[in-house]
Amino acid sequence: MLIGILQTGHAPDALRPIHGNYPDLFQTLLRDRGFDFRTFAVVDGEFPQGPHDAEGWLITGSRHGAYEDHPWIPPLEQLIRDIEEAGVPLVGVCFGHQIIAQTLGGRVEKFPGGWSVGRTEYDWGGETIALNAWHQDQVTQKPEGAEVLATSPFCANAALVYGKDNPWAFTVQAHPEFSGPFLGDLIDKRGRGLVPDPLLDAAKASLAAPVDDARLADQIARFFKERAAA
Repeated sequence: MLIGILQTGHAPDALRPIHGNYPDLFQTLLRDRGFDFRTFAVVDGEFPQGPHDAEGWLITGSRHGAYEDHPWIPPLEQLIRDIEEAGVPLVGVCFGHQIIAQTLGGRVEKFPGGWSVGRTEYDWGGETIALNAWHQDQVTQKPEGAEVLATSPFCANAALVYGKDNPWAFTVQAHPEFSGPFLGDLIDKRGRGLVPDPLLDAAKASLAAPVDDARLADQIARFFKERAAA
């Protein structure tokens, strides 16, 4: 199954030689699950010809805000609408989670409560799922028709699914693709001076604690394959 990765940002320059860029992180997350990948760097103006250029789509994270004025955001929103109309499965992570919600009528903004950084526990349908987070923006109002899959005291709309009877999009605010080593380097290379030090220190102290990245990878893979077969 061919997954088109819609790259909406670049990993910090200092991290790329060690960890790769954002599409590399997702390919590592979803490895050995029967997928091939093609990246479209939409952040640099590189777009597919249409929604059928891949059998599934994944929108990455980004340092940009979904509400910011960038020339590539309106065509990305149009592509999201085209993907919905075509019924091709779509996954969004962090910025991807936000831009899909915004496109479909939700609200994305800088959360008054500030940043969420590091290992974070979410209530996922009554189960506790731990994932690495890195965001200040979040979906503060979900679109009509979106169902909440996961929540936390800090982030009410932590995971969403679109299409109650025939789901076509699955999105998550946290970063299952962020490993502990990547997050540690992100704290050191990008976090200082941007995120309050106490939050960074607490995140760094929890780097060795287990997270449920593999479980989310399984859920993403299952979503792609089930929707493609529907």
